[in-house]
Amino acid sequence: MSPNDLRIATKAIHAGQQPDPTTGAIMTPVYMTSTYIQSEPGVHQGYDYSRSGNPTRTALEANLAGLEGGKYGLSFASGLAAENTLLHLLGHGDHVVSARDVYGGTYRLFEQVWRQLGVTYTTVDATSLVEIKEAIQPNTRMVWLESPSNPLLTCSDIQAAVELAKPSKAWVVVDNTFATPILQQPLSLGADVVLHSVTKYLGGHSDVIGGALITNNDELHDRLRFLQNATGSVPGPMDCFLVLRGTKTLSVRMKQHCENAMIIAEHLAAHPEVERVYYPGLENNPSHAVAKRQMTGFGGMVSVELAGDFARNRRFACSTQLFSLAESLGGVESLINHPASMTHASIPKEERERGGLSDSLMRLSVGIEDAQDLIEDLEQAITRSKSPRTGEVVPDRENGMADQVTLKRAC
Repeated sequence: MSPNDLRIATKAIHAGQQPDPTTGAIMTPVYMTSTYIQSEPGVHQGYDYSRSGNPTRTALEANLAGLEGGKYGLSFASGLAAENTLLHLLGHGDHVVSARDVYGGTYRLFEQVWRQLGVTYTTVDATSLVEIKEAIQPNTRMVWLESPSNPLLTCSDIQAAVELAKPSKAWVVVDNTFATPILQQPLSLGADVVLHSVTKYLGGHSDVIGGALITNNDELHDRLRFLQNATGSVPGPMDCFLVLRGTKTLSVRMKQHCENAMIIAEHLAAHPEVERVYYPGLENNPSHAVAKRQMTGFGGMVSVELAGDFARNRRFACSTQLFSLAESLGGVESLINHPASMTHASIPKEERERGGLSDSLMRLSVGIEDAQDLIEDLEQAITRSKSPRTGEVVPDRENGMADQVTLKRAC
């Protein structure tokens, strides 16, 4: 049976992996070595130094490529390491069209690192094809999308964006972290590169940091492979092993994440104390039609704003018990996050608000616990959030969240 004929749940377990030929071990060994014996100078059996290649990493890269329907996979020490390596394809004077609603670390990398090196970028509402088209310039080299986005869960029409980028020969990059290849495969929609923070759903257990790039483009792969080795931002073999362990259960985990998130989104959308719910699975969500067309499920992320002021929403985030207040997402356990003071604090307040990200927005990473337990936890937190706590001090919203006492300390 050809690996290309396998369905994705089977690929998650088998792609890129064979039993160890030496021992028959079913799991890919962790090759904890920095170097490899050479029979003669420059003559080796495919590996010479573990920055350049490691058998455990090779298995992971093949696994991720198989999941995304790509020819080539490259693994990195973090999602931002993958992004930074990708941006090394650009030079002084090049231009990027970027979705406005992106992870705060991506914004920081564009604004505080690559802009200083002469790469310019324009942010757009990536759900608007008109804005994308108008932003493309003769020197545009990349169109950068997150779909669904972080944290507003907007979905871009990837295939249409690819058509808009073709005349300028700009590469279309899609951050597929929230959807995972189980729910969406951007390469099949024409994207040139797929990006992942494998820390999230691909790892799935909140115990590893990593990133990945997947492509079908031979030239892009060769350039990115060179940069991966030259810049040295590679994961260790144990990190690769942990992600391989995670992808084996990716299909079943994503089913439960999606099921739980839909239940919670519908519950919150009908709640009298909830101002707004952001979830592409809801039929009244502006991205619902696009998400339904290009995804097989709507994911495990839900963002929410309670009725009331920022202080009330902060009390809500501090009152959950099963939803732990923490950075990151995509693990089996549920997390709650306040983007404005946590994951997106590096974005100036005015820029956040221009993109629709209010100080009151809370992001839920819905885990795979029993959905009713999660609902009960949210219910008690909503109830507790109604009443100010004794001695509560609310940070001055006018000074910008990044300069205030953080939400985590306030809890």
